[in-house]
Amino acid sequence: MDANGISLSYEDTGGSGRPVVLIHGWPLSGASWESQLPALTESGYRVISYDRRGFGSSEKPATGYDYDTLAADLKGLLDSLDLTDATLVGFSMGGGEVARYLGNYGSDRIRSAVFAAAVPPYLLKTDDNPDGGLGDEDVQQMIEGVATGREAFLDEFSVTFFSFDGELKVSDDERRRAFGLSAPARDEAVQGCIDAFSRTDFRDDLDRVDVPVLVIHGAGDAIVPFEVSGKRTADLVDEAELIVVDDAPHGLNVSHADEFNRALIDFLAA
Repeated sequence: MDANGISLSYEDTGGSGRPVVLIHGWPLSGASWESQLPALTESGYRVISYDRRGFGSSEKPATGYDYDTLAADLKGLLDSLDLTDATLVGFSMGGGEVARYLGNYGSDRIRSAVFAAAVPPYLLKTDDNPDGGLGDEDVQQMIEGVATGREAFLDEFSVTFFSFDGELKVSDDERRRAFGLSAPARDEAVQGCIDAFSRTDFRDDLDRVDVPVLVIHGAGDAIVPFEVSGKRTADLVDEAELIVVDDAPHGLNVSHADEFNRALIDFLAA
């Protein structure tokens, strides 16, 4: 599909149900939603997942890894498929696309939104954002870690991604299979997206949200801590529903798929 001038790879279950658009985390692909697809389709929803530019099977340009461009890509997808009454579900980095899409384009096509272990409102520590979770030096270390030893960096990152209190909450095979999805990603995409999700301020975007919102987060998220992101997003969005999953790491849509899916389907049905 051509969306915003590039080719995006996507999967569409089709059917006449309300559309649910799944936006994956970093550095994965749309295939990372495999634990959600059966539950959503069996509940009657039309499910669309896609690979972000630079990742999976989508086109991999050298540039465009900022949230204005990524939200424009999402808009291109929604417009091309002429989706209306849609729910946007953004996991981790994907929550940034949800926020920026609603901030830039409004909710004409959107029924509701889900921020799952998501990066908004603002991860970077600044003078006016002292509660951010990352210092500038932390962001630079991540970028340099990927640039100088991508495979080793992502292997270590994947352990933290799926761990709570030092305990891996998925099998090692599941962990390796999940992060195998990062293999096709372009280096510039992997590095550029670190800068984007770490340094983008979504607070104004969240102020513009005017649809029902679910915030779901793992209590033990060591990648995007609940106090830094999920709690603050729920506080900033009027009447947001908040669910905190006990014992859950960042990758809770895999480690705690049953609880995640139940919360998502209950929200969609409301």
